[in-house]
Amino acid sequence: MNQTEVDHDTWIRRYHPAPDTAVRLVALPHAGGAATWYRPFSAALTPDVEVLPVQYPGRQDRRREEVITDVHDLADAITEALIPYLDRPFAVFGHSMGATVGFETVRRLQARGLTPLRFFASGRPAPSLDRDHLVHRLDDAGVLAELRTLSGTDPLLFEDEELQQLMLPVVRGDYRAVETYRCAPGATVDCPVTVLVGDSDPRVSVDSAAAWSRHAPAGADLHVFSGGHFFPADHQEAITALVRDTVLPAP
Repeated sequence: MNQTEVDHDTWIRRYHPAPDTAVRLVALPHAGGAATWYRPFSAALTPDVEVLPVQYPGRQDRRREEVITDVHDLADAITEALIPYLDRPFAVFGHSMGATVGFETVRRLQARGLTPLRFFASGRPAPSLDRDHLVHRLDDAGVLAELRTLSGTDPLLFEDEELQQLMLPVVRGDYRAVETYRCAPGATVDCPVTVLVGDSDPRVSVDSAAAWSRHAPAGADLHVFSGGHFFPADHQEAITALVRDTVLPAP
């Protein structure tokens, strides 16, 4: 995909524009998630750090667009969309599926000479670890059961069949992307990596999160929070403080 095929304003959200900020943070959502998941983080970090949440196709105002079911294709498109915004130091934060997409996006950006200050990998095993979950092949009841297990989905989805008809194809497509992804042997990022994980996440063990160090020759640090897969929602203050302290220059 070349740059002329990407509408940057379609992909990138700026809920709290801060054009004079010294650092920008690209924020990538989880499977089935949308850019709005990062709105509270954007409000908390502005004006110190301008947050640029990414909106994947197939949800909210992009609901009429086809879901991208390949991590590499998604990372290609995101890379092109980000180029105009990377005129200053930046970092990348990805949660769950967003961590995998972020890893591939960072690799593409660094190939262009655009290396982030830091990559935050949240709620996801290291890319090189094989995973045997095949949620995208389950029937609708099976997909809904997986979402219940992760405890981060709006309860309305489990009660509203019309909403399920809208959202399940998106969730299934995202799961297909991340579950069919395979990391290239020896793939790394050049920047330091900060790994975040919940201590009771049913899908991500602390050990599998710590394995991100295999992909971070510049160093990786691990932060364990209380909670399950969507622990960031319960630790917004601590996580935004961690981001701020990590990416901003020392006074």
